[in-house]
Amino acid sequence: MDSPLWIYLLGLSAQLFYVGRVLVQWYLSEKHHKVESPSLFWIFSMAGSVILFCYGYLRQDLSIIFGEFLSYYIYMWNIGIKGLYKKCLKLLVWAQGLFPVLIISLMLKDLPQFTATFLRNSYMPAALLAFGTLGQFVYKMRFVYQIIYSVRRKESVLPLGYWLMAVSGSLMIICYGVIRHDWVLIAGQVGIVASIRNMMIYFSSQKANDEKAV
Repeated sequence: MDSPLWIYLLGLSAQLFYVGRVLVQWYLSEKHHKVESPSLFWIFSMAGSVILFCYGYLRQDLSIIFGEFLSYYIYMWNIGIKGLYKKCLKLLVWAQGLFPVLIISLMLKDLPQFTATFLRNSYMPAALLAFGTLGQFVYKMRFVYQIIYSVRRKESVLPLGYWLMAVSGSLMIICYGVIRHDWVLIAGQVGIVASIRNMMIYFSSQKANDEKAV
C-alpha cells in the first residue's frame, strides 16, 4: 500500500524520536560504562509513540497500532516513576492516557469498515498481518519485560533481556517492512546497532563487577 508523502514524513518524524532516544541512551551508557535508563529516553519514546499511533492509523496497519499499544502505558509508568509527571498539568497526563483509546475508538466506530480496512484487504494478506503483528509483539514485549523487572527493583532499568528482545523484534520488523515496502518501519530499526552495543556494554560491566568482587 502506497501512501501520500506527508504520511511517510509523519511516520519518519516518529522514528526520529525513537532514534533520538536510542542515541541519548547509548551516549550515557558509553559515558558511564553501564546500561542507563535516562528520563529523555522515555520522553522521546512517548512522543514517538503518539505520532506512530497516528501513522499506523493513516497507513491502516493494525500491527503498528497493536505494537504501540503494548508499550505506550509502560512509557507512562517509566515517566511517572522518574517523577516527571509531578511537573505536568494533570489534564495533560489524562489526555496522554486517553490518547490510545481515542485512536482505537476511531478504528472501531464502524466495525464493517474496520474489518475491510484493517483486517481484510488486497494489500495486507492475513499471513503478512500475522507476521507483522508477531514482530511488533516480540519487539514491544521487551517493555513488558522491562516494567516487570523495574517494578521488582523499584527503579527504571533496561536489563539484558530487553536488548535481546529488541534485536529479535527488529529483525522481524525489518523483514515485514521490506515486504510492505514501508521504508519508515525499516529506517526505525537502525537502533538495532545500539541494542547490540548495549548488550556488549552489559557484559563488559558485569565482567568489571566480577573482577572487583574478586
